[in-house]
Amino acid sequence: MAILTRESVVIKTINNEAVNKEVEEISYDLERISKGGYDHYMLKEIMQQPQTITDAMRGRLLAEEGDARLGGLAAELQSLAYARRILITACGTSWHAALIGEYLFEEFVRIPVEVEYASEFRYRDPVLSNDCSVFVISQSGETADTLAALREAKRKGVKGFGICNVVGSTIARETDAGVYLHAGPEIGVASTKAFTSQVTVLTLITLLLARMRSMSASKGKEIVDELQALPEKMRTIFASIAEIEKIAGKYYEASNFLYLGRGYNFPVALEGALKLKEISYIHAEGYPAAEMKHGPIALIDENMPVVFIATKDSSYDKIISNIEEVRARKGRVIAIATEGDNEIKNRADHVIYVPPTLEFLAPILTIIPLQLLAYYIAILRGCDVDQPRNLAKSVTVE
Repeated sequence: MAILTRESVVIKTINNEAVNKEVEEISYDLERISKGGYDHYMLKEIMQQPQTITDAMRGRLLAEEGDARLGGLAAELQSLAYARRILITACGTSWHAALIGEYLFEEFVRIPVEVEYASEFRYRDPVLSNDCSVFVISQSGETADTLAALREAKRKGVKGFGICNVVGSTIARETDAGVYLHAGPEIGVASTKAFTSQVTVLTLITLLLARMRSMSASKGKEIVDELQALPEKMRTIFASIAEIEKIAGKYYEASNFLYLGRGYNFPVALEGALKLKEISYIHAEGYPAAEMKHGPIALIDENMPVVFIATKDSSYDKIISNIEEVRARKGRVIAIATEGDNEIKNRADHVIYVPPTLEFLAPILTIIPLQLLAYYIAILRGCDVDQPRNLAKSVTVE
């Protein structure tokens, strides 16, 4: 029992007997404590992701029914489920999550989807009808271009749905319905945990709509089971941190990086390249792997690190072919691969493994090594990873 006064600290047992204790003063300031013992907010937020995707799913999965429950969409669920077309608009990292949402909605809900940059959408005269629904995605809920895109859609009489993290934000107030991420405050300017939460929420929306339309209960249960397994699978990736640091040590002086993926992992390539650009100031490009032959292959030489997201999925053989094309031009290959894939060790200079999962859930796992790689490269380059130059956490101006 510690008795604190303005002048002293007295320590006693519960029986009121004095105890001699040496008082130690903690040297951390409040800012350091709020980082949870991590050197940077970004690293803390990367490591939080098993918990934040759990929070995004909490109370929203119906395991017995193989379904999802999203109260924020309830009032407009029928108009959304039977929309003839969906448009998703966002900026930056949220735009990459939107691309994954496009693939999800089209594969499972069978609704045509378009993804647009909010900054472009707001200044066009988009073709919208009353059987169209518009989703806007924003971590802060205050992104100026995304908010303007929402207002333009509503001006044309279209239902607006929001996916954001900040409760009570402008987008949350102005949409007709929506879903919160529940990821907690994201302090690092380069978004990490918000991205995986956005993809998780888009998967929940997909599950809900698909079950309303045509998905079987057994398929729904399979998806629910795999969603629930993701947090623990994500934690196993952190065992590769030492290997990722070593890879960062080999390539932190590179001038350019190329990130390649196919299918659901193509937006992951875009996001991995963005993370590296944002915090390390290294030029990086993300491409669909097959498009490498339409230009970027000209850049590949012995000084070009090429990151492949090469998990065991429906396009695995094709991406192995792309890896061979890079090797033939002496490019250095860093592969994100599925645990148990020993073949890829013979084709890549470095391999970072992630656990197996359903193909469309892979981005939630494959992005983790790319976030960590960008983080450790930026540290080695002496960059301020939490507050990169010229960037703001929430872009509230044009």
